[in-house]
Amino acid sequence: MIELTRKKRYLLSLLSGVLMIVSFPFTGSITPIVFVSWIPLLLVENTISVKKYRSTKVLVHALIVFILYNIGTTWWIWNADEAGAILAFLLNGFIMALVFFLFHAVKKRFKTKWGYALLPILWIGFEYLHYNWELSYPWLNLGNVFSIFPMVAQWYSITGVLGGTLWVLIVNLLIFFLLKNRFEKIPNLKYQKQLVTLLLSFLVIPISASIYSYYSYNERINPVEIVAVQPNIDPYNEKFGIGEQSQKTQLDKIYSLADKMVTPNTKFVLAPETSIWQSFFEEDLKSQPFYQYTIGRKQIWGATDLLIGASTLRFFKDKNSDVSRKLESGPGFYESYNSSLLVNSNNRPFIIHKSKLVLGVEKVPFISYIPWLEKLVIDKGGASGTLGVENEPKVMVSNNTIFAPCICYESIYGDFVSKQVKKGAELILIITNDGWWGDTPGYKQHCSFARLRAIENRRSVARSANTAISCFINQRGDVIKETKWWTEDVIRGELNKNTQMTFYSLHGDWLGKLFLYISCSLLIYELIKRISRLFPLK
Repeated sequence: MIELTRKKRYLLSLLSGVLMIVSFPFTGSITPIVFVSWIPLLLVENTISVKKYRSTKVLVHALIVFILYNIGTTWWIWNADEAGAILAFLLNGFIMALVFFLFHAVKKRFKTKWGYALLPILWIGFEYLHYNWELSYPWLNLGNVFSIFPMVAQWYSITGVLGGTLWVLIVNLLIFFLLKNRFEKIPNLKYQKQLVTLLLSFLVIPISASIYSYYSYNERINPVEIVAVQPNIDPYNEKFGIGEQSQKTQLDKIYSLADKMVTPNTKFVLAPETSIWQSFFEEDLKSQPFYQYTIGRKQIWGATDLLIGASTLRFFKDKNSDVSRKLESGPGFYESYNSSLLVNSNNRPFIIHKSKLVLGVEKVPFISYIPWLEKLVIDKGGASGTLGVENEPKVMVSNNTIFAPCICYESIYGDFVSKQVKKGAELILIITNDGWWGDTPGYKQHCSFARLRAIENRRSVARSANTAISCFINQRGDVIKETKWWTEDVIRGELNKNTQMTFYSLHGDWLGKLFLYISCSLLIYELIKRISRLFPLK
């Protein structure tokens, strides 16, 4: 049996958190460490189980690990909002720790090592849930760790990011079993050899298959020329100014940068999220001064479309949803949106609203049940408060191209983007504003996650950020051109369209759905057993 004193258990918990941090993109980027990062925590859990200590001890150690993991990988949130950062660290860390505690609690009912299979099942079920509930925050999902090494994640076109999570946890468990058997001096050499063979298989086969896929994949040549603008407007001191002149000055900067790169072959110009930050009613779009100015400036681009971020409003006679607000100036209601605005070559506008919202800034959870929580919203300029969303993922069609418009946070939701691709999107176009966090790992992580969307769907990605990183990404997840931090810039490139569907594009997060179903079934079964013991049938 592995003997761990109280001091050693706490040191191992700290070690597990540190290993998770240094393996994550841009807070260490030592990716292979992720395959051993869970082992110290598993050793602690094993000791508590064997010694039959109170189960709450597992929760305490898990809290240390996952709060440390959250702070170490997303500390840059502090630069945008201190209170929001503390809430994110503690709440997300607690939720992660609770999932690990559930694994421990249910595993105790199993009499064999198969109980450890509950860890990937429950964890992947949790990560899938984390994409789809009110407290959605999938930034730290384990599979994201491979975003900086797309060569080893090509099989995400089948499993998505959750397949990476499964890979990480299985390898950690296999190494844990090897160490545990060695420490406990279990003499079964045949069993150890089987574990080593299994471990090597789980390492070598996915990596080899991915590298083969990487080098054998050839894009179908179907180029679209795109210009991505990076105006580098300070979001704190410059971007959200007052008056029409401030808005015009910023648009002039964007359009002047585009003028330098647009050619007769350019199909799209991309400008960042909330480039048009002064809210307007969509019904009045064509009468807005900025719209007329945009049409005039756009004339020299010929048959080029503009995709630009805007803060928009919609009027409703009756309350449309829980986020509808009553008009102060008369009867009716309105909703605010963070929107993608497409102005095509015929100067016709199309608008799609952002659907995956940032907690605390664009969305306050559970306001349907606790309306006063809306007062806690963090105002960062542009559209704020709980915003309206689309009923389903949507695509835009223009210039003989179907594309998925993604605004900022939407680009970390693989299943959401896969639904856009399933609706025919041939390209993924991302507009964002990553200047809130300063020169930190935040904007780098955000950009690297877009590489996984390219792999999952075999779709090229163009990204326009207010400041770093604007880039072009090919269908293998390679960044083929990019800008630098805090630099006014504009880039032009050709990206190939694709119409072929990957398994992931067709089925989305199938792995998460499966494991969430199994997780819920196991937890319900365990709950029924506990209730039956408390209230036995006579």
